[in-house]
Amino acid sequence: MYDYLVVGAGLFGAVFAHEAAKAGKKVKVIEKRAHIAGNIYTKEVEGIQVHEYGAHIFHTSDKAIWEYVNQFAEFNRYTNSPVANYHGEIYNLPFNMNTFNKLWGVVTPQEAQAKIEEQRQVLGGKRPENLEEQAISLVGTDIYEKLIKAYTEKQWGKKATELPAFIIRRLPVRYTYDNNYFNDTYQGIPIGGYTQIVEKMLAHENISVETNVDFFANKAQYLAGFPKIVFTGMIDEFFDYQLGTLEYRSLHFETEVLDMENYQGNAVVNYTDAQTPYTRIIEHKHFEYGTQPKTVITKEHPKTWQKGDEPYYPVNNERNNQLYSDYVKLSKTMPNVIFGGRLGHYRYYDMHQVIGVALQVVRAELEK
Repeated sequence: MYDYLVVGAGLFGAVFAHEAAKAGKKVKVIEKRAHIAGNIYTKEVEGIQVHEYGAHIFHTSDKAIWEYVNQFAEFNRYTNSPVANYHGEIYNLPFNMNTFNKLWGVVTPQEAQAKIEEQRQVLGGKRPENLEEQAISLVGTDIYEKLIKAYTEKQWGKKATELPAFIIRRLPVRYTYDNNYFNDTYQGIPIGGYTQIVEKMLAHENISVETNVDFFANKAQYLAGFPKIVFTGMIDEFFDYQLGTLEYRSLHFETEVLDMENYQGNAVVNYTDAQTPYTRIIEHKHFEYGTQPKTVITKEHPKTWQKGDEPYYPVNNERNNQLYSDYVKLSKTMPNVIFGGRLGHYRYYDMHQVIGVALQVVRAELEK
């Protein structure tokens, strides 16, 4: 009856299902949550599109990906310009001339570069071996201590000296007065939220969707009953953790409706001190320039992942990457199962990357 079973109605699964259905394939999509759209799910509260699983800003320099996603929604001109709050001091992110001027009173790029170069000397010219050293080599000690150290340690649950340098290697540092976090050509938020994108992807006569369905409750029957399965969950869980458990970081969201028009004046404010238990507050209405009489905020608390929690961030250290590689080898014994997405590939993907990889996978599959 079906050519594919897609496990997970997030962005990867939806793109695969949509493209397969357009090619004439029959697709069944099952989702363990009560809703589709995975972590990009948005829900309307007080007329505001609330990002239920954290802030999602679409950005890409790939024109083909931008045109692809614009089939399903109209995007506004939102530019991601977060700010950092350090004990009540406000700094612009990414680190730019506004940040440097606030910290040191410098005005020109040359002055800022000289200040950072002066502070880099504490490393004695050594090659950075951990996140702390990498951050200092990029932005000096002042910015590291105020705006990176505690935030990063809250995010990952480890000391910065215990974290690998690559986590922060792409940290944006700009010697311009530009608060745009991303350098990408295209950027925005879908007007009316993200859920509509996945709804439209799955609204095809060749696709049937069921929510509140646990793949693992009937795993054997699914494997026997479908010629091909696209699995977007955790690859280690699929194999019942038989080689070991991969590490993830999880999140706890604390969302409130406030009887005021404007709580913090920005969509995203990062809290970079060690005392504040959450890493950031999201004020959702600012993603769409909302003028509603109320506002909705979400405090984002990182937490240690345990089985049963939502896995948000893979911990791509040497041990986990090797374990994932072992699971990939094991997956070759099941050629009828395609693993994909952030959890199936055990890799942090932005939304445009998920779409790009899903398109590659489904096109390769359909060409067979």
